[in-house]
Amino acid sequence: MSGTSPLMILVAGPYRSGTDDHPEKLAANVAAMEAYALPLFRAGHIPVVGEWLALPLAALAGSRHTGDAAFVEVFHPIAERLLTHCDAVLRVGGASQGADLMVETARARGLAVYHALSEVPGCEHAAASMARASH
Repeated sequence: MSGTSPLMILVAGPYRSGTDDHPEKLAANVAAMEAYALPLFRAGHIPVVGEWLALPLAALAGSRHTGDAAFVEVFHPIAERLLTHCDAVLRVGGASQGADLMVETARARGLAVYHALSEVPGCEHAAASMARASH
């Protein structure tokens, strides 16, 4: 990442969308977002997946299942607060009201919004490597 300062980038993608809240599908959605974390890190950035903070906090709040009152209390609000410390959002994956909310919030705050890893400064080659690794 020559000449560019590290960016703190929130990776935003589907979490609950299309899962019917099945734990395996939820975990797969988190893993899909996490797949972007290492390429971002290797490019010199600080990647953050909101679920890394939201899920433990929801459990501490007493959440017993995805979507209950304790979950709702913290899940999107922690990501919105996290955005006050981020420089950008990388929107990945398919349809997601929550991820779209993060994009809308980021834009309202004047943050960069990327829709592909290749758009992120320093990640052009990482995107090609990631695509090859997924095949």
